[in-house]
Amino acid sequence: MSSSHCIAIALFCVAFLLGGISVSHAQLSSTFYDSTCPNVTNITRGVIENALLSDPRIGASLIRLHFHDCFVNGCDGSILLNNSDTIESEKEAARNNNSVRGFGVVDDIKTALESACPSTVSCADILAIAAEESVSLANGPSWAVLLGRRDGTTANRTAADISLPSAVDTLDTLKMVFLAVGLNTTDLVSLSGAHTFGRARCPTFSGRLYDFNNTGSPDVTLNSTYLETLQGICPQNGNETGLANLDLTTPDTFDNNYFSNLQLLNGLLQTDQELFSTTGADTIDIVNNFSSDQSAFFASFVESMLKMGNISVLTGSEGEVRLNCGRVNANASGSESFLHSSIETRDNAEYKSAI
Repeated sequence: MSSSHCIAIALFCVAFLLGGISVSHAQLSSTFYDSTCPNVTNITRGVIENALLSDPRIGASLIRLHFHDCFVNGCDGSILLNNSDTIESEKEAARNNNSVRGFGVVDDIKTALESACPSTVSCADILAIAAEESVSLANGPSWAVLLGRRDGTTANRTAADISLPSAVDTLDTLKMVFLAVGLNTTDLVSLSGAHTFGRARCPTFSGRLYDFNNTGSPDVTLNSTYLETLQGICPQNGNETGLANLDLTTPDTFDNNYFSNLQLLNGLLQTDQELFSTTGADTIDIVNNFSSDQSAFFASFVESMLKMGNISVLTGSEGEVRLNCGRVNANASGSESFLHSSIETRDNAEYKSAI
């Protein structure tokens, strides 16, 4: 059996047996909090605006949290849960550990919302709203976020280790990862466009710089001038804490330059450049279209975000509305229910891997 076939089987087992993946818009609504917490969006936006003053990466980090949440167990806030006697946190899965960040900002949003609208707004909805506001604040599109998610009461580190994409996946593997949660090739390309802002640390792309796939040479799909720039940031056998912009042209703006960069072989991550440089790939035409038409990219991105945000949502009486995003309510008591995430102090560490 081929390795790609094994990957496909593993992904679908995780998606449909462990996570029960489904996509449904029916039970979510853009007006869900209109009467119970009408200022939810403005409160969330204000916290993010304040965070951006000291951390220009935080918008990209917050949208990545939403992405990594929805791909594991569905959009249920499970990425936010800390370790406990009954929970193995997804934060320490191989593709999250020392990589996902922004937990402290989510905690600040939750604290502000608990003050304004106690026990009302779920942590899963906070991630969805924060993702939209982060894009909007970076001059990207805005959209009416569908709301009404409830928070899960467990995490799934096993699924996180298997079902999240990595920075070195082939295009075929990426397609299978997305298909396993109900997302198609266009969704893959449009959501990859979120790499139009944010940063990545050397280990996520240094394998392309010196000995790509054990060839003894750099990745041939990497522009030679850009290669020299990246080698300066990440010298061979040097310090791995260097950070590179995911979009070398407009690193803090949400636009379509990400796709123009791919056409010039200036994609930072292997998974970025694979979208354009894989011979005969159906993603090439999509990249070309988004590069030439920012409005088309924005429209597709919004559609894909709404689609992703509806993966296996909990609604109605399912799950709960956590008082603290890092703990299920059964483990929260007294003043401790408002303590911040255990990983908050690491959010700004320079060794964070990506975005």
